Amino acid sequence: MNINLPTKIYGLIGYPLGHSFSPAMHNAAFKELDINGEYKLFEVSPDKFDHFLQSLDKENIYGLNVTVPYKERILKFVELDQESNHLKQIGAVNTIVRQDNMWKGFNTDVSGFGRHLEEVFDPKDKRVALLGAGGAARAAVYVLIKKGAKEIVIFDIDKIKSENVTSMAKDISPDFKISAVDSISDLCIKDKDLLINATPVGLRQDDPCLIDESTLHKNLFIYDLIYNPAETKLLLLAKRLGIKYSNGLNMLIYQGALSFAHFTGKDSSLDEIIRIMKRAANERMKKIC
Repeated sequence: MNINLPTKIYGLIGYPLGHSFSPAMHNAAFKELDINGEYKLFEVSPDKFDHFLQSLDKENIYGLNVTVPYKERILKFVELDQESNHLKQIGAVNTIVRQDNMWKGFNTDVSGFGRHLEEVFDPKDKRVALLGAGGAARAAVYVLIKKGAKEIVIFDIDKIKSENVTSMAKDISPDFKISAVDSISDLCIKDKDLLINATPVGLRQDDPCLIDESTLHKNLFIYDLIYNPAETKLLLLAKRLGIKYSNGLNMLIYQGALSFAHFTGKDSSLDEIIRIMKRAANERMKKIC
């Protein structure tokens, strides 16, 4: 490491951010791979978002992960090249990197979610109920379509956002069966094979469980993108009922490793970055359990 060069700053922008494991994961990778970088949290309120983006160069910030509620809003700030056509379809970016005096946008949620989903559930020809219509939900829908899901039904309290996701899906695959519904009960979870929570509901201890026990069944798989807490009320309900489930920790690790590779441009093995980040995330989890 050249200690004479200023430390490059990376980080996570979102609102709120108190639950994030990303600093522990990225800083562990910087240290072990001997890279002069530091990863910070940038909790920026919506009214200060544009001003913050204008200050990135001055603050020596070279890359950011982007989370709720900015994955769609960040699009206006980045350059998307011809190879990023899928980003235009998804309409959400979760990683930005300063390259050649411009900011390039990426979506590592797609690969992160896709890689972890392969490990826990095969969506081919399966029916999916999806809670949420934000940036993470958009990435999930993209993956589910590409992996051959049969149908997706989506609910969000903002019906316009749900309808925008259905439009995105039709752009990707015009014949794909997807619909936005007006209530959680309209998801008809009893008829579905996979339930995904892509909302932030569950992050706080006082958050309710959005799903009624009576709507669940033994052959369902429940995937909650939240990883902290490790078991949300939804996942605790699944555990009690003997329903298979997963949280989003491995998705976080996989997308984080891909983001790190974009940040640094290093030739380090992606598997090596994943190994470092997985160890750091597990250590962080132990501290809060």
